[in-house]
Amino acid sequence: MKTAWRIVGVAAVLIGALWILQGLGVVRWPASSFMLDARPWAVRGAVMMAMGCVALWMGARARG
Repeated sequence: MKTAWRIVGVAAVLIGALWILQGLGVVRWPASSFMLDARPWAVRGAVMMAMGCVALWMGARARG
C-alpha cells in the first residue's frame, strides 16, 4: 500500500505542477490547450499538488 500512495502522490504533484504552469502561461504546451493563461487552472493545479502531498504523507506513514 505504501508504494501505491507514493505513486499516486508523485503523479498528482507532477500533474498539479503542469496545471499551475499552464494556468500561469509559463508552459505553452500543447499550443492549442484551453488551459493556457487561465488562472482557474493554476488554482486547480495547486489543489492537485496539495492532494499529492497528502498522498505522499500517507505513503510515508503507511506500513509495508
